[in-house]
Amino acid sequence: MTGWEGTIRGALALSFFVAIAAALVLPSGARGSADPASKPQGSEVQAYPERPTPSQSAMPGSPPAQKTPPQPPKTEQYTLSQERYEKAIAYSRAEYVLYFVSYLLGFFVLLVILKFGIAARLRAFAERKTANHWLQGLIFIPLLMGVLDLCDLPIHLYGHSLSLRFEQSVEGWAPWFWDWAKSELLGIGAAIVLVLLLFRVMRWSPRRWWLFFWMAALPILLFIFFISPWFVDPLFNTFHPLASKYPELAANIERVVQRTGLDIPQDRMFLMDASKKTNDVNAYVTGFGASKRIVVWDTTVQKLTTDETLFIFGHEAGHYVLNHVRNGFTFFAVGLLAALFVGYRALNWALRRWGRSWGIEGPEDWASFAVMLLILEVIVFISLPIENGFSRMQEHNSDVYGLEVVHGIVPNSAEVAAHSFQILGEIGLADPNPPPLITFWLYSHPPLAERLVFAHSYDPWSKGEAPKYVKAPPLPPAGQ
Repeated sequence: MTGWEGTIRGALALSFFVAIAAALVLPSGARGSADPASKPQGSEVQAYPERPTPSQSAMPGSPPAQKTPPQPPKTEQYTLSQERYEKAIAYSRAEYVLYFVSYLLGFFVLLVILKFGIAARLRAFAERKTANHWLQGLIFIPLLMGVLDLCDLPIHLYGHSLSLRFEQSVEGWAPWFWDWAKSELLGIGAAIVLVLLLFRVMRWSPRRWWLFFWMAALPILLFIFFISPWFVDPLFNTFHPLASKYPELAANIERVVQRTGLDIPQDRMFLMDASKKTNDVNAYVTGFGASKRIVVWDTTVQKLTTDETLFIFGHEAGHYVLNHVRNGFTFFAVGLLAALFVGYRALNWALRRWGRSWGIEGPEDWASFAVMLLILEVIVFISLPIENGFSRMQEHNSDVYGLEVVHGIVPNSAEVAAHSFQILGEIGLADPNPPPLITFWLYSHPPLAERLVFAHSYDPWSKGEAPKYVKAPPLPPAGQ
């Protein structure tokens, strides 16, 4: 996982600022969501198969037409049993609908809050409590975010009910509510810091606040990412030293780490008790500098072989070795700057046209924050295909890196990688037939069928070609 990713997996992007902070703050296991794009994000080596045409037969993801005699274990295409196929279709389609409904609901809620003067009333309430402008903000921001969170809650409730019904989650309602409450409190806390900073910059430079806020916010967000493995992730999950429970796996991962050139000793390798909350599998690298660490979910150890786990780790390590963290943060920073500039222009236009009817006096009015959220809700939705297109490119490159870095360490690494995709698809009910528009708009990874076929066929060594990324000679397999 590249930690900067993870676009908050709450389906309602109620706040661009809060979404930014939560993406950096909340561990992947804490982000319950109705967002179907949350499943194949950088925190998981997972994606979905392509849609077959009516003329095609026995295509990846299609249920087998008839039983065939047992064949030697070979994974060349992504296939599902009839039962898993039907469940994958039902689950994914429900998530797609819920995702788009969540955005429409988010837009509608913010519009109602503005049109009926709710934002202005909340601001007036804060003004009655204190004459201090900044104390008013400390009252107004949590009130507004709390209202939005409560309106957002039904989406999360239904999303979690779906995950329980389709056996993706095993987390009961009581611990789920506790995780939801913690994530919302963290989000509100991040919103308070960022919005107070935003309004301070707006008062200081009414015409250039979008630039100066961008310059001030980036170091804060980077710092949040840096400290998250220490202070945020443990709020949602329990971690143990990997070597204490699975010393052989830790030693094998260390062999892969040596080839990557990353500086991650065994005391920075951890096992996460994911099985208390999910049936999904995962392994990732998070943090940077002193906070960089490897995390393997216990479900991964339980459901995948050691070799398959090594490939997944190799994929995730590729995000660091290929500078995806740096490049991704740069891409994010440019996108944030563009969004803030568009938001600045749109805010002034909206307030000139509707500000009086909404009861908002100007950009420095605390109630104008609701207008910003409405504008940024639209920006986030429209920009999602661009973000996901960039992500799909990086994920493919990490697939290549993962295949190359385990070559020679893992016997028959191409088949191992292909089979790991097959298992991930079966466990996660990966959609066997995503519509092209859904793939374009929501998918942060290439289709799983494409990834599986690519993994099975990628073999530059037998062709006498040089690998794309890992030039070092392969290490001998473990035990030799």
